[in-house]
Amino acid sequence: MDKGVNQRFQVYPENARIRLEQLRSLVMQIASELGLGEVEESLKWGEPSYKVKTGSPVRLDWKQQSPDYYYLLFHCQTRLVDTFRELYAEELEFQGNRAIILSLSQPLPEAVIKHCLELALTYQQRKHLPLLGA
Repeated sequence: MDKGVNQRFQVYPENARIRLEQLRSLVMQIASELGLGEVEESLKWGEPSYKVKTGSPVRLDWKQQSPDYYYLLFHCQTRLVDTFRELYAEELEFQGNRAIILSLSQPLPEAVIKHCLELALTYQQRKHLPLLGA
């Protein structure tokens, strides 16, 4: 784990840290399963960020002002969140065109989140397809 990212993870409350580490593991798992190469892990805007050559960066965060939620954030100039909203409006909650909002009190909808992460990590190959080829 990147040193800055590791330090950031250490300041999250335990319940949020566990969930964010779960998201991080899913990013790494998907990148490995799809053979996407090395995942660049760094801090962007103070948030853990993950990027592969074939994708759009994905960030994770928990915010003090909304302590019951954690976030999966995407580049706002992509079609990612609009696509996720089209596919998963019933299962997920969104913040504008930049984030999926997840509740710490609910189980992670793992299959749905894995699909969203797969679309983000392969965005460069899919961005021209309707609904990103989903």
